[in-house]
Amino acid sequence: MPHPARPHVFDIFTPRRQFLRQMAYGSALFAVPGLFAEQLVLTPRQTEGPFYPDVLPLDTDNDLIVVNDRLTPAVGEITWLSGRLLTAAGSPIRNATIEIWQCDSTGVYLHTKTGGDKAKRDANFQCFGRFVTGSTGDYVFRTIKPVAYPGRAPHIHLAVKLRGKKELVTQCYIKGYPGNERDGVWKGIKDTRQRENVTLDFAPMAGSKIGELAAKWDVVMGVTPEHV
Repeated sequence: MPHPARPHVFDIFTPRRQFLRQMAYGSALFAVPGLFAEQLVLTPRQTEGPFYPDVLPLDTDNDLIVVNDRLTPAVGEITWLSGRLLTAAGSPIRNATIEIWQCDSTGVYLHTKTGGDKAKRDANFQCFGRFVTGSTGDYVFRTIKPVAYPGRAPHIHLAVKLRGKKELVTQCYIKGYPGNERDGVWKGIKDTRQRENVTLDFAPMAGSKIGELAAKWDVVMGVTPEHV
């Protein structure tokens, strides 16, 4: 049984259906957040950017490094991005759809007008994924560590949909990356605490035999009680 503090470690060649069943089971093991003495810092809103997929892939699950049942994984440092979706009071937000999207290891997005060399796009990287939060507000994605491309520091886009409506669009960044200071979107976050919320530590995952990374991101939204 996986430890409740982090996602279970899977080999990249774990059969796809088995992987998804295990992830669904593992999502129930996250701890339920308690009451907080102070309000949590809201995750800042950021630009959606021009490269939200204009045509969604056929595979939109939470495992971005394997497309459908292909055997070849995506190129890049495998990363588990996980956390909870919370209100400012610390209550979990359930039944929310979380979407992430990012460029592949060559800096190319899943978009007809993407930058970079589209001919070099990694066809084994999904570029986009979805996850519906459970009763504890937890979410998890298996993806790659984001890479830089001209004009931007490495980042992963994230959107939260409640009842089909986008209520938050934001991005996360790599803690300690020297190019963050030159990224206009990152610099545009003036509140230091909000900037810290979206600047994550991509650290080696304990126990991983294939060099996986883990990044923890609790996304905090100012929503009304009916959304909880």
